[in-house]
Amino acid sequence: MPKKDSEANEMNPFAAASGEQPPIACDMSTATDTPADRLDEYRRLFAGFLVGRERSAAGIRFRFRGHPGIEAWVRDLAAREKACCAFFNVAVTTTDREVLWDVSVIDDDMARLILADLYRLPDVLAVRGAGAR
Repeated sequence: MPKKDSEANEMNPFAAASGEQPPIACDMSTATDTPADRLDEYRRLFAGFLVGRERSAAGIRFRFRGHPGIEAWVRDLAAREKACCAFFNVAVTTTDREVLWDVSVIDDDMARLILADLYRLPDVLAVRGAGAR
């Protein structure tokens, strides 16, 4: 059973603070990395440490090996994704062997499509990576 973590962001602070839905847009204009850098980081994380993923009624879950440094890496990446995609709800928790990254979205069709794209990202990056060889 995953341990709850006080750092896990399980609600949308934008909606709670303003009473409004966040925009359904991903904006990396203030990010310290580029979109290409971010995709390369996902490629490395998924290729080296992803052990599974699931869909649920609430959203998606990526499961990573609980190797040293992976929890911090996933937390950092999840925080950067949340900063660029305010409509994402993210939570990073751990078990004895895995780091779990849960992502859900607000009740919006476009947000659910973007979440579906995130779920498919490991496959998309694996195909692109294989084609580059």
